[in-house]
Amino acid sequence: MVHATFRFYDGLNDFLARERRGVDATVPCARDATTKHMIEALGVPHTEVELILVNGASSGLERILEEGDRVAVYPRFAQLDVAPLARLPQQPPGRLRFVADAHLGGLARLLRMAGFDTIYRNTMDDGEIEELALDAGRIVLTRDRELLKRRGVEFGCYVRALHAQEQLHEVFERYRLAERARPFTLCLHCNAPLRSVAKAEVLDRLPPAVRVSQEVFTTCDCCGRVFWKGSHWKRMAATLDAAMDDDQLPAPEEDN
Repeated sequence: MVHATFRFYDGLNDFLARERRGVDATVPCARDATTKHMIEALGVPHTEVELILVNGASSGLERILEEGDRVAVYPRFAQLDVAPLARLPQQPPGRLRFVADAHLGGLARLLRMAGFDTIYRNTMDDGEIEELALDAGRIVLTRDRELLKRRGVEFGCYVRALHAQEQLHEVFERYRLAERARPFTLCLHCNAPLRSVAKAEVLDRLPPAVRVSQEVFTTCDCCGRVFWKGSHWKRMAATLDAAMDDDQLPAPEEDN
């Protein structure tokens, strides 16, 4: 058994027991315990950590703790110039893809609306989500901190906001999604790509008023839904505008 002293900063304190918030806490550690093991044992998912300093030196998650170590743990938004230090990766390389847990259906729909591949099924359990994250390099979105501690979850986000539009803004800010967004290119219902379609091809699926008023359509080849620029576009555009800080969004399309 060894003892190490931990100090967590900024929003990471929200995950801690009240008596350990904002103070140095010396705790016993199992022999060969890693920084990751102890950070999560104290309540903080490793996905929320960007920088670890052990005795003042930048460290990774797999460092074995030794007697008397002092560990400082910082979140992504800590007010600290960490440019010279080795930071923990917050997202996989390349295109960002997500998987949302059963409580974030509204957020999943909004991310799809912004053009981000987001798997969501309200029947998925934690094991399925972990498998999707591990096999496909997806970022896990959840309000369940224990899900983020699972071994197969390398990248994830504990979503703090309670309402879908606020959650969208939170995820956009954390992953700087505005410049990557491709609004209204994915089906809101099944996450498949939309394609342009001739009016004549979908004419029999359109309400009479839409046949007269609309000329531009897209469709989803998975679920068969047809989308057009309809009455809800202002509300949908405003939602994305708030997340992207961009007044020049393309007009959304909606189905019947």
